[in-house]
Amino acid sequence: MMDEKDNLIVAKSYQFALMIIELYKFLSDNKREYVLSKQLLRSGTSIGANVDEAQAAISKKDFVSKMSIASKEARESKYWLLLLKDSGYIDNNKSKVKVLLHEIDSIIKILTSIVKTGQNNGK
Repeated sequence: MMDEKDNLIVAKSYQFALMIIELYKFLSDNKREYVLSKQLLRSGTSIGANVDEAQAAISKKDFVSKMSIASKEARESKYWLLLLKDSGYIDNNKSKVKVLLHEIDSIIKILTSIVKTGQNNGK
């Protein structure tokens, strides 16, 4: 059930969660923004948790289901990041924001590929 892409997504989703935690601390401490950042914290850390759970899946269907949830959480995280950027809470010109947006796009692509492959192999 695991291949090289899965190992990559485990590492990428964990590193992304760490960056999201750092951003959450910045937003709550420096910007006093608690609502949007809390949503981002939840979805951004949930990606890796679901990817990690998928590694212990009891079936291909279970694996695809967990990865699908991770994919949805990744898309939600991108939404919150864009909302924070476009509302002015985070500065789009800062390299960390660009890195986060690049990383979430990469994570979404990988998860989409994993889910599609898993669904096609299950048919």
